[in-house]
Amino acid sequence: MPEISVDVHIGRSVTEVYDFLSDARNLPLWFSGVDTVAESAEPAGPGVAHVYRFPGRHRDQVLQCVAYVPGEHLVFRGDRMWNALGAQTPMYSFTLSPRPRGTLLRLTVQCRLTGALTLLAPVVAMAWRRDLPRDVRRLGERLGAPHCHVISAPRRVRLPISAAAPAAAPTTVPPAFAPPAPPRPQLRPEPRPEARPVPRPEPRPASVPAAKERAPRSAA
Repeated sequence: MPEISVDVHIGRSVTEVYDFLSDARNLPLWFSGVDTVAESAEPAGPGVAHVYRFPGRHRDQVLQCVAYVPGEHLVFRGDRMWNALGAQTPMYSFTLSPRPRGTLLRLTVQCRLTGALTLLAPVVAMAWRRDLPRDVRRLGERLGAPHCHVISAPRRVRLPISAAAPAAAPTTVPPAFAPPAPPRPQLRPEPRPEARPVPRPEPRPASVPAAKERAPRSAA
C-alpha cells in the first residue's frame, strides 16, 4: 500500500482552507486524484458520499467522507476499482494546523492495492510523488494565497507490508535438495621407480698352484 505525503504552507486561515477542502466539488479544480464530482445539495460532513470519477476511468464511483474534524482533519475514501490486474482503493487525507501567517497542510495519499497491482506499487508511488507538489501549488492558487510553498517534498515512499501477509523468512535449501558438492579430484600417487638389484661381483675361484714340470726320463 503506497503512502505518500507532502507538506505545504498556505497563506490563508485554517477555516478558509478547511471549508474549501471539505467541499468535494472543489477537488477537480486542483487535485489530480479526482476527475469530476457530481453536483450535490448535501452539505459536507462525516459519512457524506459523492459521485465522482477517478482519472482514466469511465464509470462513476463513490467518494465518501470517512473522517471529519472541523479545522483539523479530513479524509475521503474512494470505491474499490477493479481491472485485469487487481484492484485499488484510494484514500485522501488532509491534516491542518494553524501557523502565524497561514496554515500548514499535510496531504497524504494512500492506495491499497491487491492482486498483481501490488507489483506496480513503486510505479504508483512514483506518479504521486510527481503530481502532489503540483497539486498543492494549484490549491494555493485557487485559494488566492499570497504565500504558498512546499515545505517538504515527498522524497521517501513508504510501502508498508500488510499484516495478513507477513514477511517471508529467508528461504534455505533443505539438505535433501541441496546440490551435491563437486567431487574432489583424486590424486593418484606417482609410481615409484622399481628398485633394481645391485649387481654383486662374482667370487673369484681360489688360485691352484701350478704343477711342476717333470723332467723327461732318460732311456735305460
